[in-house]
Amino acid sequence: MSPFGKVAVLMGGRSAEREISLISGNAVLAALKRRGIDANAFDPKERPLEQLRNDGFKRVFIALHGRLGEDGTVQGALQMMDIAYTGSGVMASALAMDKWRTKLVWRAAGITTPRWELMSADSDFKKIAQKLGLPLMVKPSREGSSIGMSKVVKRERLRAAYRLAARLDNVVIAEEFIKGIELTASILDGQALPLIRVETPRPFYDYRAKYFASSTRYICPSGISAQQEKKIQEKALQAFRILGCTGWGRVDLMLDGRTPYFIEVNTVPGMTDHSLVPMAARAAGISFDDLVMRILESAHVE
Repeated sequence: MSPFGKVAVLMGGRSAEREISLISGNAVLAALKRRGIDANAFDPKERPLEQLRNDGFKRVFIALHGRLGEDGTVQGALQMMDIAYTGSGVMASALAMDKWRTKLVWRAAGITTPRWELMSADSDFKKIAQKLGLPLMVKPSREGSSIGMSKVVKRERLRAAYRLAARLDNVVIAEEFIKGIELTASILDGQALPLIRVETPRPFYDYRAKYFASSTRYICPSGISAQQEKKIQEKALQAFRILGCTGWGRVDLMLDGRTPYFIEVNTVPGMTDHSLVPMAARAAGISFDDLVMRILESAHVE
């Protein structure tokens, strides 16, 4: 009998990232079943969460992306039911989901992050463009997978980019565009895995580039020096921990010369065939099934 008991893989949900969550969740579910785990799919859009307790689930692998899954809400519900779950706790999940507040914490802690401005319908868009320079990025603060995000090259497009982001979130930020090498640092059990360099011919690493485009290139080893990679891994761990994140996750950054600019933390990264954490794990000699098991083993009640 498995020491983990009955395991639920939370997938799907109600967020804009439902499609990707289902792909991630089914990949995780298959890996757990291959290891003899009594694993079951559980979609919170179709079944109330309290059914987890009623059905005797002892542990939950969270494969929900975005709101109502990655933002502390599900974590809080599981906490109340005393069911162990994977990934970061309530506070860290909520904080990491909020790009604006993540930046406030990082700036206070001395973590380098691109400059930004909060936006509203009444903003002086010309002034924002002058202050941050062009191009710049416009983002909803609490969405993932680049949903609602725009790269703005011309000032005249700023208002339209703001409106797109504001449909998804009442907090919208304009962020300085850092031209350089796009890197991602996967975190597992308190260690940073090999960095992956991401290259795309698209204007930026958007939703399609992340999950569907065959033209996206993932380079590992990343091509930077071993010494610089080690320093970035250490800084990524610091950026992860300062938000209170635990277990596993991914830290995204841009490298401009010798300066890494930290962009965001994903507390429930994708687990699809295009996803970065499984790629980094594979580069470290960890198979997908082993990765899934190590994440499951780290499940806890905060």
